[in-house]
Amino acid sequence: MKEKQNSAKITAQTATGQEEGETLILGIETSCDETSASVVADGRRILSNVVSSQVELHARYGGVVPEIASRHHLALINSIIDDALDEAGLKFSDLRAIAVSHGPGLVGALLVGVATAKALSYALRLPLVAVNHLEAHLYANYLNGAPLTYPAVILIVSGGHTELLLIEKAGTITSLGRTRDDAAGEAFDKVARVLELGYPGGPLIDKLAREGDPAAIKFPRSWLEEESRYDFSFSGLKTAVVNHLYHARRRDEEINIPDLVASFQEALIDVLVEKTVSAALDHQALSVMIAGGVAANSRLRARLKERLTKKIPSAPLHIPPLELCTDNAAMIAAAAYPLYRQGKFAPLDLNAHPGLGIGARR
Repeated sequence: MKEKQNSAKITAQTATGQEEGETLILGIETSCDETSASVVADGRRILSNVVSSQVELHARYGGVVPEIASRHHLALINSIIDDALDEAGLKFSDLRAIAVSHGPGLVGALLVGVATAKALSYALRLPLVAVNHLEAHLYANYLNGAPLTYPAVILIVSGGHTELLLIEKAGTITSLGRTRDDAAGEAFDKVARVLELGYPGGPLIDKLAREGDPAAIKFPRSWLEEESRYDFSFSGLKTAVVNHLYHARRRDEEINIPDLVASFQEALIDVLVEKTVSAALDHQALSVMIAGGVAANSRLRARLKERLTKKIPSAPLHIPPLELCTDNAAMIAAAAYPLYRQGKFAPLDLNAHPGLGIGARR
């Protein structure tokens, strides 16, 4: 298994060493199946971002096993933090604060990061900053140099979350809509599992769909009622794929897998794109961002850019680089910076909150 995925490329492009007067924050991320530590200067400049992925470890089970994930975090977290400091060329004494994702996520996995961050905060006498993992995803765009123009609409799409957010002004985040059932990433993984493609499903389907016809099969799009027009529902689409396979096999028909996954992906992305563009129009957005693991999907990136260029050419689309789409500690450290500046520190009895929502701090 690939234990560590270094960010030497990011560091070389964005960091040239510590500058005098910078606020250096160590971020820690263990919400799911990536163990990560990062040092970010002033919420914008990545000095290091070390990620250890557990994808190969969980692939044999077809999804993340929470107990295995938490035990793996526990085994790696100290060495990952050491690597992040070494890569940045720093010591613990150079840091101004310790930041950690305390939710949402898998409770056992979150607890490893929270306990580690609290221990460092106490031992080093540094402020502890609790970061909402879901909100932190949007900061991946700021790390990529996105300007802070408001109002902004953000689509967060990952394995556990699909949500539309509105930032009317700095520090004010409102949820416009969220998934009612399966998140986009879950739908990708479940369809891939049914087709026995492997795990994680998103990258596999993205690659295979390029060989297929997205109009080959007319899968349903769930738009929902008007009062919930920004909410999402993908369980029906997943069921439609399962039913299509069932009936095709009963009739002993040959199944064109590239066409099937391309049609499934197109149905899902149609909904993501149209709801995001609609929200941007309704709220007169000056910029649009996407974030989360599914933001790495090539079709989503292309379709959303194309649609926004046509409908709202004045609102640029900001997309994180691929390495910042999946869970990483750089986004945690970046999200902690404004909280640090505002003096919003967490107590040492901070706990993990697996169901933490947008705007919630606890």
